Order: sequence, then structure tokens, then C-alpha cells
Amino acid sequence: MPQNFLNKKVLFTLMTTGLLSKVATLQMYAKNKFAITPEQYLILSILAESGELYQRQICEITYKDRPNMTRLLNILEKDGLVKRISEANGRKINKIRLTEKGAKMHAKIKPYMLELRDDAVKDIKKEELETCFAIMNKMMANLEKKTKLHI
Repeated sequence: MPQNFLNKKVLFTLMTTGLLSKVATLQMYAKNKFAITPEQYLILSILAESGELYQRQICEITYKDRPNMTRLLNILEKDGLVKRISEANGRKINKIRLTEKGAKMHAKIKPYMLELRDDAVKDIKKEELETCFAIMNKMMANLEKKTKLHI
């Protein structure tokens, strides 16, 4: 198979895989009547792993711009799942912290997300996943060089 043919298929396959992952996640959330969206869960998950983070750090991790992140955090804060912690220097820079309610929501959804991830990689050997991950990281680095993100 010529290299050019493979080049044309790679991004399409990645986009299709991402879309199917998103649809499967949304269907799982709907079936289980979770009170938050997958995007919101991702923020809870990042905070559960990292502790307090600045909004800009969460933007960089998720590749979301500041206005969208502000909207997501406002919803999560209104629902009592995260809390903004003001910095002592008087600037409008806040750290974001997971609340106890947010930690419980994260813990409730996490097993379902892990099961979905296990389903996605079923029948794929560990070595194949490691190779795939390494290749995707190289592709991300290549694309980041060509992309101007406004985070």
C-alpha cells in the first residue's frame, strides 16, 4: 500500500475513532442519567488527579480556550462540584479545586469510563497500544507545531 494512501487515511481514522468515542460516551451518560457532561467529567478527572490547578493549566491540558473553560467552570461551580480559590495577591487569578461533592461525582462516573475504555481497547495487545500511543504522540507534536492555539 503506498505511503500517500496511508497518509490520507490516518487523520480520517483518528477523527472517526474520536467521534465514535464521543458518541459512545454520550450514550453511556444518557443511559446512566449522569448529571454532568463528559466535558465536565474530564475537568473533574483532571482535578482529581492533579489537585488544585489554575484555569489556564486546565485549558492547556484539555486544549480548550479560556471562554469555554470559564463557561464549564461556572457550571461546575454553580453545581458545587468545584471551587475557585482566590490568590492572595489580589489579582483575578484563581486556583480551581474539586469539592467533596465533585469528588463523589467523579468517583461515581469513573468506573463507567474505565469500562468504556476497556471496551475500546479489547483484543488489542499491550505492545500494540504502546506503539499506537507513541505514534499518536508524535502526530500531536507535529500538529502542535503547525497550530496556533489561543489558550
